Amino acid sequence: MGVAIRTAGAGDRELIVRLLDEAFQDDPVSGWVFPGVEERRAKHPGLMAAFTDIVLAAGRIDVTEDGSACALWLSMPADGEHDDPAGHDGATEDEGPAQVREAVDPDNERIEMIGRLTAAIHPTGRPHEYLWMIGVAPGRQGEGLGTALIEAVLDRCDREALPAYLEASSARSRKLYERLGFEPVGPVLDLPDGPAMWPMWREPKPHRQPA
Repeated sequence: MGVAIRTAGAGDRELIVRLLDEAFQDDPVSGWVFPGVEERRAKHPGLMAAFTDIVLAAGRIDVTEDGSACALWLSMPADGEHDDPAGHDGATEDEGPAQVREAVDPDNERIEMIGRLTAAIHPTGRPHEYLWMIGVAPGRQGEGLGTALIEAVLDRCDREALPAYLEASSARSRKLYERLGFEPVGPVLDLPDGPAMWPMWREPKPHRQPA
């Protein structure tokens, strides 16, 4: 049986924020941004809310019909075509991460740092789909929901000859992305006194028209 997927709207905001918060509480990068457990429990939802608002406004969020998994995508243009609200474009690189930090926790410089560091390694020059985040409810992981969400967009990428890009935040997720055709691109991002992030790129596969 296939996984039913729909596009999230403004009315799904709280669902998406709660889902991302639960899915990423134990993620190595979230643990680096908010090292203290109590601090992470208190402030992590605000960061997920900021990310959700950015993508609801400028990208697309896919969610499974039962609300157990979601994927946040941004369509990235070629250099110079227009600003990128996530801070992965030179025109907004200075403002975006700083604005997120100010909104979530002005005293936490790592909130701004993670935005600047990922922006610095983001490939430029070619339009592509950017998988910013994908979250699966802790009790539903391992059921193939994340794979279904990603493959739905990768199928479109193949039809439209578009590459895709992401940063893997754990060795486990990196293996999943490799199975989906992503390959490492550029150097690994080693967060200061923290975990590694792996930038990964997927070239579109030849699309065969049905007979």
